Amino acid sequence: MPHSHVERLEPGRPTPLGATWDGLGVNFAVFSANAHRIELCLFEERGRKELKRLPLPECTDEIWHGYLPGAGPGLVYGYRAHGPYAPEQGHRFNPAKLLLDPYARALLGKVRWSDALFGYRVSSHKADLSIDRRDSAPAMPKAVVVEAPDTLRHDTRPHTEWDDTVILEAHVRGMTMQMDGLRQPLRGTFDALASPRLIEHLHRLGITAVELLPVHAFLHDRTLVDRGLRNYWGYNTLAFFAPEMSYLGNGGVDAMRRAVRALHAAGIEVILDVVYNHTCEGNELGPTLSWRGLDNASYYRLVPGDERYFINDTGCGNTVNLSHPRVLQMVMDSLRYWVETMQIDGFRFDLGVTLGREGNGFDPGAGFFDAIGQDPALARTKLISEPWDIGPDGYQLGQHPPGFAEWNGQFRDTVRRFWRGDDGIRPDIAERLLGSAGLFARRWRKPWASLNFVTAHDGFTLADLTTYSERHNEANGEDNHDGAGENFSANWGEEGPSEDAQIVALRERVQRSLLLTLLFASGTPMLLAGDEFGRTQGGNNNAYCQDNGTSWLDWHAAAQPAGVAMTGFTARAIALRREMPLLRILRFSHERMWVADDFQTVSWYDERGLQLADEDWHNTKGRALVLRRAARREDGAIDIALLMMNAADVPLVFRWPPPGGDWQLHLDSADPVRAATALDGDGVRIEAHAAMVVTGRWRDDHDAAA
Repeated sequence: MPHSHVERLEPGRPTPLGATWDGLGVNFAVFSANAHRIELCLFEERGRKELKRLPLPECTDEIWHGYLPGAGPGLVYGYRAHGPYAPEQGHRFNPAKLLLDPYARALLGKVRWSDALFGYRVSSHKADLSIDRRDSAPAMPKAVVVEAPDTLRHDTRPHTEWDDTVILEAHVRGMTMQMDGLRQPLRGTFDALASPRLIEHLHRLGITAVELLPVHAFLHDRTLVDRGLRNYWGYNTLAFFAPEMSYLGNGGVDAMRRAVRALHAAGIEVILDVVYNHTCEGNELGPTLSWRGLDNASYYRLVPGDERYFINDTGCGNTVNLSHPRVLQMVMDSLRYWVETMQIDGFRFDLGVTLGREGNGFDPGAGFFDAIGQDPALARTKLISEPWDIGPDGYQLGQHPPGFAEWNGQFRDTVRRFWRGDDGIRPDIAERLLGSAGLFARRWRKPWASLNFVTAHDGFTLADLTTYSERHNEANGEDNHDGAGENFSANWGEEGPSEDAQIVALRERVQRSLLLTLLFASGTPMLLAGDEFGRTQGGNNNAYCQDNGTSWLDWHAAAQPAGVAMTGFTARAIALRREMPLLRILRFSHERMWVADDFQTVSWYDERGLQLADEDWHNTKGRALVLRRAARREDGAIDIALLMMNAADVPLVFRWPPPGGDWQLHLDSADPVRAATALDGDGVRIEAHAAMVVTGRWRDDHDAAA
């Protein structure tokens, strides 16, 4: 090793943070406001033997830094931090614990669970405050110096407009673990995500963006490992700059870059689900892996006056302290890294409310939101927030600043309840179909800010939503107590899989009705991968630890007749949405808009063809609803689009809303293969629990004569 003779580091520079190779050596820089000394630990290339410890010689503005001449890419390293061990004051320095660089771009090895990973001594009954001096290095992954890849000279992003965006939420590993035609080593990796077969499937559906569950390197919780399970979802971040190693295969970081390029070439954007609200170090009883050992009191929000304990607005044990400028800088640097180096198109922020918390609670003007809004690299990306956490006033749907879309949980629950047949849902579903204007029509936000979904990774799949009335999470090992207890689901006659053809047909019809409602509501639709062909998780509504066939997409089922029919129906619906903007509104209006004497841009009817009056909206037993959208053409004719929904238990004949039109059926959830056809007569029969999409055109005779 060319640097093996070096006995001390040169001063180096405090910027940039992380390990940076300049062609002649490596500069190391790491933040800690409260450390007394930080040592750089060098390891042999396999990371097993620690070769040398070199103190970082300088500290400038709370950045510890040093320069190692002769070092380069491939160098394996970690840190040890010296300082006070005083948990009651929030300080947990322990030089016996090897620490990951928070800016590590690549990792070597995995966490091997051992009591040595914990900074405090553990007795048979409980933890005490005594420091644990066992060396954690043998159990720790190490950071690896990498050559910074050049930012792509040409922007390959598709830059799909929000109004044209259709998102598929997917898991890198789960998408392809059971996909035939891929070599086994490629399955579950970024290389498989970029496979022609998968891209062809996304193209056929009409997907414009994939939203990937966390790809940052993450930790498998000790409790899960002890039960023989894994942290499949990945919401337990170990490194904010390093991709999860198991997703890279043998291709290294470039495998992810290649996958993003391939998807971009196919016109598909890549959005990352990112977890900056907490880390994998957990609460005061958690391990010391990185941030806790470098500067616990700076990186985390602690209970004022009792700093041994962590504020836990996330439900995951700790809360990252974004009020600290260096911690906010780390998050912003991470986001820019993925955008500029990996060409990522956007982010979905897990527990986004936590990121916007300041001293007095959630604030849409919080430093995190301001920092993103003014950043030229990030402001032009797609930004999506999960608008809740478990802290005080944790539900902030519709309260995020302009520029953000938000997961609309009210859309999910309302649509589920409507198609389940609950009482009194018509006013609520009307609000959801028009982009939840009561929530989002403020500060000149557009309907796309409502990120609409019926299912997501967290909860039932679409098939399970119509197959199970109760959760079935026994395989998680938590006595079926985990996961949401209320899912607004129905089994439609039998819990679990059924051999009854009528029950099966009804379930599939309701699934298609749910999809039509999602795709023809105003806002940005998001589908869960596999719902397009009826994927099941066997009733597990919290499959976060099921890295197996429970969570993986079953491509064999997708090729069966039912799966093929469902996929075809979904693709037709997405295509119709793309071809006919009239089927959704693109901007909110605070006034009633008229396109002709008899036509408002939006109006509501029931099955009688009568416009709903106040008493109709208050009829809790009303199960039929027609949304009519209208727009005037340049030739004076009126284009009409109808979303007709029958959530009743019996078929209903829907009369056409006046004054009429030349009606054409495009989609019928009761008959997925029914071709587009003209409709004659005074109305149309819609089956129980079914929906139709119908368009028409009307011209006033006087206008025609003129």
